[in-house]
Amino acid sequence: MAIGYAARWPGSPGKNAWMVAAVIILTAQGVVAQKVRVEEELEAYPTESVDLRCEFVDGGSLTKLTQVSWIWEPVDGQRDNIAVFHPLYGQSFPNMAFKDRVIFLHKELKIPSIRINNLRMSDAGRYTCEYATYPSGNEQGTTTLTMLAKPKNSARAVTVQAGSRSVAVARCEAADGKPAASIQWLSSVGGNHSTTVSNGSDGTVTVRSEYRLVPTAADNGREVICRVEQRTQDRPWTEVLRLSVEYPPTVTIEGYDNNWYVGRSDAVLFCQAKANPEPTTITWTTASGSLPDTVVVEDNKLMVRKVDDAVNTTFTCEVKNKHGASRQTLTTFVIEALEDPSSVGTVAGAVIGSLLALLLVVTLVVVLLTRSRRQQRRGFPSAGDSMAPGNGGSNGSDYGNKARLLFAGAGNAGKNGTGANNNGPVYTYREGCDATGTLTDKPNSFHHHLHHAPAGSRPAAHDILLCGELDEAERRKFNLDDSIEEEDERYNRFGGGGNILPPAYHAHRGHGGEAEMDVYLDDDMESQRDGSVISRTAIYV
Repeated sequence: MAIGYAARWPGSPGKNAWMVAAVIILTAQGVVAQKVRVEEELEAYPTESVDLRCEFVDGGSLTKLTQVSWIWEPVDGQRDNIAVFHPLYGQSFPNMAFKDRVIFLHKELKIPSIRINNLRMSDAGRYTCEYATYPSGNEQGTTTLTMLAKPKNSARAVTVQAGSRSVAVARCEAADGKPAASIQWLSSVGGNHSTTVSNGSDGTVTVRSEYRLVPTAADNGREVICRVEQRTQDRPWTEVLRLSVEYPPTVTIEGYDNNWYVGRSDAVLFCQAKANPEPTTITWTTASGSLPDTVVVEDNKLMVRKVDDAVNTTFTCEVKNKHGASRQTLTTFVIEALEDPSSVGTVAGAVIGSLLALLLVVTLVVVLLTRSRRQQRRGFPSAGDSMAPGNGGSNGSDYGNKARLLFAGAGNAGKNGTGANNNGPVYTYREGCDATGTLTDKPNSFHHHLHHAPAGSRPAAHDILLCGELDEAERRKFNLDDSIEEEDERYNRFGGGGNILPPAYHAHRGHGGEAEMDVYLDDDMESQRDGSVISRTAIYV
């Protein structure tokens, strides 16, 4: 009866360093143990080195070791000796493929470990450490060597022409890898992909993938990503690709602002073209064929040195590349020259300034007129007024413009509607003069007095006053003065001057039947042919 078991190799760094360690043979006479310790599986990369460990565990003094051999099995059914060690005859390397690459690490039968240098992908397979013993025969342990290869990854975009058929626009490849890699495509373009796998003679695998779509001009420059995953890589490998789709030009003309006025010097047009590959030629023409003398062309830019009627035309821009040509037209319109904004501002400023100055003058005139009217109403004589005869008046008959007759009725009015009684007393008053009729320095003081005739002369009619009625006339005069002051204040508050004349003031008749005094203070003076000025309503005596 035989029982096999596995044990960990002391100090082995391999992750799968498990091995068949011993075979126990049970017999009726007793137990005899024989052990060959090896690593169960190893991984390695080309050009590197790998150590294949082997150790015989002593089963007792009855077991005799004669020699040890390493046998390579690349595939099932094929066995080749690559290294042999004999205590008397030494070491031997019968396989020429390993002769210069294999060495024994310890020159003794119990530890016949070997090292293989400069590994190749074809070195993959099973390696058996086999002992020739006496009296039990051969004992062995097997290690599987797996060769790994990092793939050579690459990706590129394929230049295509815009069309209506599905074509490969990008390719991605993971070459000579082991095990085989997997390829994925990440994209928002909306295409599809196809993948192929091929095996190499050395056991490597090459994986190729193509990304396909129906290309358009809009797809040019868009991104697709190739992603490669494989066991030997620490992380997935990625490559970003920009698609290259060629197409004929598309043309637009920019820069026209509908403001080409005569004399303008900064008018510019731009011929913008989208094409792949880039345009080879850009040509500007007009409806008449040739360009005006005022036009200068620089690459895709058309500059007008000075706008005139010659550029009131249709411009054409034509662009070509290897896939075709395209053109665009634009009609420009020349308008009359605009006024200089600075001169317009100057004129506007002058007009506004003139209006303000005129308003100031009008305001000043109104104020002065208002002041003069108020002074006249309050008794200030004008420059040419004469308040008494003999003071420069004409013909000795000049009177001040405020001289008025006051009539006091005797109780009933005459039928002629004048309200005057020719037989009644006659009153007069003068503003701003003294008892002799001479102007005084107090124009706002109203003097009511009798005019006396000079000594030795006959009294005039206007000097005859009834003393009994003088007090009543004085009272009425001063009451009227107060009402005039109030009306002046209201006139100044609401009117402030202008062309509105203040109302005339009249003393109305009383309710007692007496005819009251009529007083006219509005400006009713009238010039006479002889140069004098008299009132149209007052009665002079």
